[in-house]
Amino acid sequence: MPEGRVTIKPGREKPIRNRHPWIFSGAIARAERAVDGELVTILDHKGRFLARGYWNSRSQIQVRILSWNDLPIDGDWWRQILTRAFRARAHLRQAQNDVGAAAYRLVNAENDFAPGLVIDCYGDWAVIQAQTLYIDQHKHILAGIMKEEFGWENVYERSDIDARRAEGLASAQGLLMGKSPPETIPIAELANYHVDIQRGQKTGFYLDQRSNRRILHDLIQREYSAPTDAVNLLNLFSYSGGFAFAALKCGNVRAINVDSSRAALELAERNEALNGFDNPQSCSKSEYILADAFEYLRYCQDENQRFDIIVVDPPKFAHHKGQIARATRGYKDLNLQAFKLIKPGGQMMTFSCSGAISRDLFHKVVFAASLDAGREAQVIQVLSAAEDHPVALTFPEGQYLKGLLLRVN
Repeated sequence: MPEGRVTIKPGREKPIRNRHPWIFSGAIARAERAVDGELVTILDHKGRFLARGYWNSRSQIQVRILSWNDLPIDGDWWRQILTRAFRARAHLRQAQNDVGAAAYRLVNAENDFAPGLVIDCYGDWAVIQAQTLYIDQHKHILAGIMKEEFGWENVYERSDIDARRAEGLASAQGLLMGKSPPETIPIAELANYHVDIQRGQKTGFYLDQRSNRRILHDLIQREYSAPTDAVNLLNLFSYSGGFAFAALKCGNVRAINVDSSRAALELAERNEALNGFDNPQSCSKSEYILADAFEYLRYCQDENQRFDIIVVDPPKFAHHKGQIARATRGYKDLNLQAFKLIKPGGQMMTFSCSGAISRDLFHKVVFAASLDAGREAQVIQVLSAAEDHPVALTFPEGQYLKGLLLRVN
């Protein structure tokens, strides 16, 4: 069957020529022989070639562009895309130790010029997330390329994200190739962490926060090098304790981890043991609180508790533009209550992982929260995702994770 054709309305070609990878329904004049989940050629209103991508009539993003060159999209094309991503992460594959394996993002969807495809690697297991219909239909081919080109024997799928609904897809999870993963896989960073790729959040771990965990660790070493008292850290939305254990590595840190998931806190307790912090002789200690973060912040105010450092790393509050107003209210309240609990001269790391919330809007929300809390704050560092989560210059939406490291007076 000949490849489908999508013709763009006059005057709507500029984003495509500027290599933005999404085409919304409103920019399309007509589609001919276009089959959901199949490749299409994109033409301007005069019939001239613009790009090649894949089609889904069910999605508001009806075309996701794969290439702006008039070349076939086949197995060789995908090998080139995956090889380029693989080479860019070569140094990260060496980040392992006697306890844990290397862990990193191999393919970051549109930002690695592979729309709809995420691949995270945890030691001997690659985890594929198929976000779109086309990728879902080609996931076994992609797993085969992973084995043939890079030697990955074990590929697991974690396509259990809400975004698939917009593509007309149900959640999908399970083994694609090789042997089933163990209950947890130990990985190596500053600290070591158990990762549950079958049941854990995202694909098992928040790899995007790797560099920010390092920043927190270095901050404590720099500014609390010889404390008379333990450094008190409040880690909100803690999941398996990523930030806490990076901090505890500095010594003489007391971390309170707050999460609404019992399974996450149980995994954090296992991470405590993995790093030896459960030893009674350890000068660093961790505590686990099963609670709603908003409620716990108010409890701390009632109890007049104060902290040297607070990490605020909530889940996505805005999944689309229609949720921005509600999300900003949530970020405002969360940061307002956190500001009230920081000791003078203390620090706060605060984040938004909502792609619909721009960096500028997030800064304004945090600024408004500081004003309402009556606290002065300075930006020490603007925070983003780790280097294995690159952002394509033509796709600013890819910069979903944004954060601030603040000094609060």
